[in-house]
Amino acid sequence: MSGHGTIGSAAGAADRAGNSDVLEHLARVGLVAYGVVHLLIAWLALQLAWGQGGGQSADQSGALATLAGQPLGRPLLWLLAVGLIALAVWQAAEVLRWRSGLVSSGDARKKALGKTAKSIVKAVVYVVLAVLAIRFATGGGQSSAAQQQQQTAGVFAWPGGRWLVGVAGLVLVGVGVYLVYKGVSKRFLQEIDLAQTPPGARSLVEKLGLVGYPAKGMALGLVGGLLAYAAVTFDAARASGLDGAMRTILGAPFGQVLLTLVAVGIAAFGAFCFVRARYPQRT
Repeated sequence: MSGHGTIGSAAGAADRAGNSDVLEHLARVGLVAYGVVHLLIAWLALQLAWGQGGGQSADQSGALATLAGQPLGRPLLWLLAVGLIALAVWQAAEVLRWRSGLVSSGDARKKALGKTAKSIVKAVVYVVLAVLAIRFATGGGQSSAAQQQQQTAGVFAWPGGRWLVGVAGLVLVGVGVYLVYKGVSKRFLQEIDLAQTPPGARSLVEKLGLVGYPAKGMALGLVGGLLAYAAVTFDAARASGLDGAMRTILGAPFGQVLLTLVAVGIAAFGAFCFVRARYPQRT
């Protein structure tokens, strides 16, 4: 079989996978689960802000540990992992679906490159979170901050590792800035088909995205900033992840109020994920 035939078969398989009703329903479960994780992170951030933390990190690992400690928590973690894996497969299907645009020129190629890059990043995020959920479901989960510090220390030992950590931090800062822009400019509305929704529902989607995306972008930007600072100081302990970013916000002037606002925003993003599961994606 020729190379073009192989790619064509892969693209066809991607289209069938992306249009699969089973995969679509599982992906919707994944979006709801992704929203639940953000709501739990927001709750942990509020507890941190008001001095009522229960010892859990205000990040993904803390959210999953909180869920694992609830009745039926571990079966729910398995369900979350399956939904997130389905989301990752859905995004992988999107990569192949935009394959033809990559060999085009002009705006078509630019759009295909953007869609492909976003889908790859999202797929990686969903897979990482799914693996984390499985670890907590099997009793092997650990703090994300500790894990990130260990990984950062390992990268420091590579040739040019310090530069790699710094670049990764700057990339995260850039992603955070983009998420803020995406929220403020309401570009997220371009990804959802709201043509058949009533005005009240559309207004709710706009408000949730307008609050949620900038809050998540601010938190992610701080994570990147801490990672870049770890590279500058050559100190892996500085790479403390999302929990470290939350504590940095708390330590700032008016930190309690700022962290509360960020927590509310992250909760809004979680609610936005629920809405996102309800409405189809605009291509």
